[in-house]
Amino acid sequence: MSMKAINPADGSVVCTYDSMNRDEMYQVLERSYHTWLEWKKTSFEERSKLMKRAAELLRERSGRYGEMITREMGKTWKSAVGEVEKCAWVCDYYADNSEEFLSEEAIETDAAESFITYNPLGVVLAIMPWNFPFWQVFRFAAPALMAGNTGLLKHASNVPGSALAIEEVFRDAGFPADAFRSLLVKTSLVDELLEHEHIKAATLTGSGPAGSAVASKAGKMLKKTVLELGGSDPYIVLEDADLESAASTCVSSRLINGGQSCIAAKRFIVVESVLQDFTKLFVKGMKEAVMEDPMREDATLGPMAREDLRDELHEQVQESIRQGARCLLGGNVPDRKGYWYPPTVLANVRPGMTAFDDELFGPVAAIVSAKNEKEAVDLANKSVFGLGAAVFTSDLDRGRRIATQELEAGSCFVNELVKSDPRLPFGGIKTSGYGRELSYLGIREFTNIKTVYVK
Repeated sequence: MSMKAINPADGSVVCTYDSMNRDEMYQVLERSYHTWLEWKKTSFEERSKLMKRAAELLRERSGRYGEMITREMGKTWKSAVGEVEKCAWVCDYYADNSEEFLSEEAIETDAAESFITYNPLGVVLAIMPWNFPFWQVFRFAAPALMAGNTGLLKHASNVPGSALAIEEVFRDAGFPADAFRSLLVKTSLVDELLEHEHIKAATLTGSGPAGSAVASKAGKMLKKTVLELGGSDPYIVLEDADLESAASTCVSSRLINGGQSCIAAKRFIVVESVLQDFTKLFVKGMKEAVMEDPMREDATLGPMAREDLRDELHEQVQESIRQGARCLLGGNVPDRKGYWYPPTVLANVRPGMTAFDDELFGPVAAIVSAKNEKEAVDLANKSVFGLGAAVFTSDLDRGRRIATQELEAGSCFVNELVKSDPRLPFGGIKTSGYGRELSYLGIREFTNIKTVYVK
């Protein structure tokens, strides 16, 4: 059995990779477990030295790895290079801070000594998507390895080259050979991995159905999971917002990674008094996107990652139009090789429409009208998702109040697009998942938070 990487810009085969059979998978798992037995004894100083080297390699190879990402899933080369460099940042961050994050915490009780300590769990399975094929993995792998765990990656089948390249980074940096391994196996084997005694926990970034399936199996086995799932992020634009800045930021967020991001803006909820002016600015910005060969320096929008995803998105657009949405821009499949879809803007979107209720994973924006702030917040929260949200206003106290107290999401930003940062916890609520990645909270997710009491 083999896996093919397909270039979504033209549909050509980039490379073919041999996949693992069941026996090979279990051999890697066994070696990963025995590696953990020794790796957990290493010092933070030793782990940090290796993680710093991984960061150096990522920066040195950012151009090469960036091209691989672009060829496999279609994002622009400039964006792909930026993704690889962001991975170096998260490696440095945990190399510098893990010892502090996992240091013993003394707690005053009636004991002679009592404290909390953080111990690694063992082998952690990561099930990762194609849309940020390096970043999604490194934001798990850097803290997991620094905590003393070992990691196994089941990556999306359309980015096998990226999966092997990440394994290469850790190997070349000097980590033990089986501290981090990529398993090129079919998805049907994930259940078997979750059932195995050596897998102590799992993390998944992906769709709601995939997250539900993994959580169900892991729950049956009583194993810890962290899930980062879909999103339909609302961006509220209030009457006192700087409309030019808000529209520019909203366009950037909707088109980042070709719109194929869980935390990309998807629903733009605009108060009536500025709806017309905002819409003009927003449509103008979407029109200016350069949809060209993603390897070109001036390209700002590449193709979608797979043909089936492009076709599904187009059907969602057409269904929304049948339901009463008005298409202001785009909405047609281009007559060209590859899996392209143009920047598309839908207006008159309301609850009950596909564009409002579902996640549109591509360069399609839904504009929603609200009478006032209260209705805007109500509409923003009227969703099964709760990953990210943003509000645009010139009154920072107002924006802080809405973000802090009223919006239902794991990350709420004021006058800025939602983005991940190694220093800040990242994750969602509702059907967008649970648990947190990044920050000091992320590294503690896959540790045994142990109480020690000495009389």
